[in-house]
Amino acid sequence: MRTSSIALGACLLLARAAHAQAPVPPTPQGYTLVWQDEFDRDGLPDPARWGYDVGGHGWGNREPQFYTARRPENARVEAGHLVIEARKEAWQGAPYTSARLVTKGKGDWTYGRIDVRAMLPRGRGSWPAIWMLATTPGKMKWPDDGEIDVMEHVGFDHGVVHASVHTKAYHHSIGTQKTARTTVADVSEAFHVYSVEWDASHVRILLDDREYFRYDKPAGAGKAEWPFDGPFHLLLNVAVGGAWGGEKGIDETSLPYRMLVDYVRVYQRTR
Repeated sequence: MRTSSIALGACLLLARAAHAQAPVPPTPQGYTLVWQDEFDRDGLPDPARWGYDVGGHGWGNREPQFYTARRPENARVEAGHLVIEARKEAWQGAPYTSARLVTKGKGDWTYGRIDVRAMLPRGRGSWPAIWMLATTPGKMKWPDDGEIDVMEHVGFDHGVVHASVHTKAYHHSIGTQKTARTTVADVSEAFHVYSVEWDASHVRILLDDREYFRYDKPAGAGKAEWPFDGPFHLLLNVAVGGAWGGEKGIDETSLPYRMLVDYVRVYQRTR
């Protein structure tokens, strides 16, 4: 535990220095800021902005961790950053704990741009994600209602980040997902801005304002190909293992896994 505390302290010092040095980017041209969290108050994440998905049922990916709520060991604001921490500890029958924060009901948007400035964990078995799901009036039906993966990173393939969209016609379960990847050598040593822009005709994923994935609405598309015309909400989480993240096992000596988030900013087109 002492080694873990020292590592966290070093990580937060690095993050604080990066935060102090980072210039505030201008509002993207043609957009206006409509929602944000700068994580400038220590404690639990702001309940006016963030809720929690809770449970340890595998989340459709055979994930072994239990996602907790309002537990600072798993999600807290510290030194100007949101810290999402996956830990090796028994909790309600699960061998690990973590957190999955959601803006559902507190931040739901149709179209726009979302910027998340984050530093990702290192360790085989880690699976951090920045992603979006449809905000439906009833129970969401996946993949029919759509998913936008702004960033996924699996620890056994360190430094490679992925972007994807999933729909009824295009999703990983049948091997038809639309996806791309890019390499970020210092993904766990420096902050990077992971962004999505989407409107009625396309979804674009950017890394540090550089587009590396684009999905254009197909001609004549129905909901099976394009379910992205309604409100979506944001999710931030760190999974442990699972169908993809645990493909090459879990190195428990690398736990805890921590994703640091410097800010989340949501923009919509100026009308």
